[in-house]
Amino acid sequence: MGIEEIQRQSIISFGGQIVLTIIGFLSTIYFARTVGASVLGAYFLFMAYHNIIGMVTDGGIGGAAIKRISEGEEQNEYFSAALVLRLFVTLSILILIIELRDYFVDLDNAGIFLWLLAALALSMLKGPLYSGIAGCGKMGIHATGNYIGDISRILFQIMAIFLGYELAGLAGGFVVGIIVSITIALRFFDLHVTLFEWRHIKNLSTFSFWLFLTSSGILVYSYADRIMIGYYLENADVGIYQIAVQFAALASFSTIALRSTLWPKISRWGKEQKIGLIEKSLSKAINFSLTLAIPVMIGGILVGDKLLYGLYGPEFSEGYITLVLILIAQIMNVFQYLFNTYLGALDFQKMSFKATTIGAIGNVILNILLIPVIGIDGAALATLITLALNSILLKKYLSNIISIDIEYPSVINILIASGCMAVFLILYRLLGSTSSTSLIIVPVILGAIIYFFILIRIDANIKKELKEIAIQTHLPWPKWL
Repeated sequence: MGIEEIQRQSIISFGGQIVLTIIGFLSTIYFARTVGASVLGAYFLFMAYHNIIGMVTDGGIGGAAIKRISEGEEQNEYFSAALVLRLFVTLSILILIIELRDYFVDLDNAGIFLWLLAALALSMLKGPLYSGIAGCGKMGIHATGNYIGDISRILFQIMAIFLGYELAGLAGGFVVGIIVSITIALRFFDLHVTLFEWRHIKNLSTFSFWLFLTSSGILVYSYADRIMIGYYLENADVGIYQIAVQFAALASFSTIALRSTLWPKISRWGKEQKIGLIEKSLSKAINFSLTLAIPVMIGGILVGDKLLYGLYGPEFSEGYITLVLILIAQIMNVFQYLFNTYLGALDFQKMSFKATTIGAIGNVILNILLIPVIGIDGAALATLITLALNSILLKKYLSNIISIDIEYPSVINILIASGCMAVFLILYRLLGSTSSTSLIIVPVILGAIIYFFILIRIDANIKKELKEIAIQTHLPWPKWL
């Protein structure tokens, strides 16, 4: 298992991420224009509740199962132990939520409380299944199952909204997506339930404890701001904020695509003491992530206001400053996401937890201080500050374990190519027309072409890697490149 295998599996993950992003991007535009910011905001709150409660029901068990199964010993026993643990914890949490139903007034009044229970119940099966698949290194199946589930969710939501179901249709589509993902996982699942011993529970619990705490901190970054915006402001503000976040997420989806592939490989290399492969993979992962993150940030800053107005509608253009702040934060997110991944895969969850806890606490405090004063821009600023802090702390911890080498010549080339793209976009805004959606999408596409053309021409390493990807995926490589 070398760098080439990670590259091959990352291509599958990255390709699926591209397709899902395009479909999600277009569907979100349809949702925004059809149901508006208020209904979207309520749905985003539903997702925030699901993911935060889901983090509690998982308790780090999923990540611990991937870690132990990926080590190649007693895989069925560890899968069985993880499944039983997840079932027990999830059922306990579901009973507690039903007892506390009166506190979920917003979801209950909207008629989607039962959808939340259904999604959480199904997740207790999906979680162990996909942990087992990832632990066995079948990342192609892992990615494909999740992507098909997500696409099914989006298609169902589009049909439901077309038929007039609005919020219930969005929540129902979320549940349908989980069911489809489970169906695909069962088709390709090789592990089976067997008897296990207490030591398997203990080994999972030891690792999952720190993973759970670290994941809690990451989810604070991801969803606490939405809940606080919903508390201090209106559902429409949640919708505007989340649209800006989803738009900015284009900058980091290559990083996210890498994570699911990297984790089990790094875990195996760590146990086999293949430090050289680990360091090389981190360097390439950083470079690969910045290749997309930097130009998306620059392009979003230059034309993001026009895109928000033209694609989503006038009310969403209020989120431009929020978008700019979150786009800058995505550069920080590349480093904190990868550093967290490597610390976790190498079994240093305690270090990851320390850094994430400091960042998470700071994030909550800043959200409480800033949202009432400057609204959704305050939430975005809190995210930017705490992600930067977390990245610095994580780098400090990881650099004590492995060498962190950044390919600075390639980063400089990325900046040069992004600068050329920026000049083109600025000139277009000054001299051209951006009065319609099509007139702003065209320069965005041309800017992307200019960026990649210049980058390939000036950076031999990136050119070589892209050519290898083209060969592996049987795509033609133009001679003029």
